[in-house]
Amino acid sequence: MSKFPITVVGAEKMRAELQKLKSVERPAVIQAIAEARAQGDLSENAEYDAAKEKQGFIEGRIADLEGKLSNAQIIDPQTLDADGRIVFGATVELEDLESGESVTYQIVGDDEADIKQGMISVSSPISRALIGKYAGDSVDVQAPGGVRQYEVLDVQYK
Repeated sequence: MSKFPITVVGAEKMRAELQKLKSVERPAVIQAIAEARAQGDLSENAEYDAAKEKQGFIEGRIADLEGKLSNAQIIDPQTLDADGRIVFGATVELEDLESGESVTYQIVGDDEADIKQGMISVSSPISRALIGKYAGDSVDVQAPGGVRQYEVLDVQYK
């Protein structure tokens, strides 16, 4: 499996979720299964079925997180020396040339992307259009609603 980029913050969130799943969620579901088994007939025991289903979800998520963390290429935006160029991890301030609105995005890994938090995936159309550009450059982005034009106002590595 190939390496995929993730920020330091994103990797820490994944590690925290993994730790919670292993130390809190997994023991709780094991206890719930034990309690459901103690109630007797498993064929008609809804609590047992629900606990087993939850256990399957937890174990799947643990395996998913462990796999992602083992294949992650952790990048700290603060240590980047890109000379003002937009790269993975950069925080970019853009102005929509049509509406005049200003927006700020950080380019992050696919698993960290959250548009409401201003974090866009490195594989999104806007990120692909921005990579390699500098402050002052104009960028055409192919969006679902048509081509949108942006001007790069600022590039930061934070």
